[in-house]
Amino acid sequence: MTEKTALSKSALANGLPTKEKVRQVRHSSRIELSQKVLRKNITFLKKKLGTHPRLSCVVKANAYGHGIDPMVTMLEKCGVNHFSVASAFEAEEVLDVCSPHSTIMIMGILYDEDIPWAIENGIEFYVFDIERLVTVRDIARSMGKPALVHLEVETGTNRTGMTEMHFPYALSFLRENREEIVFQGLCTHLGGAESLSNKFKMEQQIARYKTYLAECERQEYHPSYRHIACSAAVLAYPETHYDLVRVGVATYGFWPSRDIYFLHLQEVGKEKDAPMGRIITWKTDIMDIKIVPKGDFIGYGTAFQALRDMKIAVLPLGYSNGYPRDLSNRGQVLIRGKRAPIVGLINMNLFMVDVTHIKDVGIGDEVVLLGKQKNNVIKVAAFTDVANLLNNEMLSRLPTAIPRYVVK
Repeated sequence: MTEKTALSKSALANGLPTKEKVRQVRHSSRIELSQKVLRKNITFLKKKLGTHPRLSCVVKANAYGHGIDPMVTMLEKCGVNHFSVASAFEAEEVLDVCSPHSTIMIMGILYDEDIPWAIENGIEFYVFDIERLVTVRDIARSMGKPALVHLEVETGTNRTGMTEMHFPYALSFLRENREEIVFQGLCTHLGGAESLSNKFKMEQQIARYKTYLAECERQEYHPSYRHIACSAAVLAYPETHYDLVRVGVATYGFWPSRDIYFLHLQEVGKEKDAPMGRIITWKTDIMDIKIVPKGDFIGYGTAFQALRDMKIAVLPLGYSNGYPRDLSNRGQVLIRGKRAPIVGLINMNLFMVDVTHIKDVGIGDEVVLLGKQKNNVIKVAAFTDVANLLNNEMLSRLPTAIPRYVVK
């Protein structure tokens, strides 16, 4: 166990921020992650999946902004032992904190010089061209240890993926070099499963994937895992579950889209339902309070002018801390359970909110930027609808420097 791993796990156990170094000074904001809500999400997903498909939780993009270090440990406590990432760099971050019994799969970039590292550490990875298969074979042979490869095939997204023309030869190559390359998986990516208007495309992709499976049948050489399902497919296309599923946004309690949520409501026969929950809460504290007389401007320029005497709270973060500047004069935060509207432009590391209506507000009061406080809640939609962002986009932009804390 490395020094980083030991510190991270110790920090988790003691409710401390899971960073390489436990700092003596405080950051301007903090993120709390609920173990209880995560367990609820995983239970719901496993109920959807049944007993066969293996659940791989996608922790790319710093676990969708939640933090790789805490999320891997939290997920292992929920019985998850397979993690999907987008790069070797992220795979190394997972390796530093996961248990020896967990599996790591790289879905994206793996440079040639990092292939020996992946093989040595038992990291699984995608391959989507013949030349890479030859390179992997040669490296594995020189190391005397097999590579664990998932062959990614093209079915209609036209990103990475081996085409049908090259697949028969690639499959033959795998069979002939089975001592050096383990055929761990056959996979593809469904592009747009979250929108039911794309159903015709999903059906085409599923059908094309089956042609690759048919070639495996013809050559009598099969992967350990067949996998094509993302969060949306898990919830909307049960025929895609196969042997393993790669669940991203749903892990963190977000429905892939309104389409998928309404489809779930139809399935359960309810008008509303909350089988999953958001595990993230983003907080800061009031830095200063001042009285602004009627007619004065607040912040840079003339973006906001007080139309009455106002009480203003200054918050110690801004767009450099991941808070979208588009929320200037439009966003809200929670203080003492009440909504406080943003006034003026959001700066690099400060912004102001109107607290005139909040009784007994004071310096040091806790502020919820994202999440629940008393009976009020600020949802990610409060950011994404205004700033024209995706949920994933907004969350993945949260700086890694913000400390993450695990709470019950």
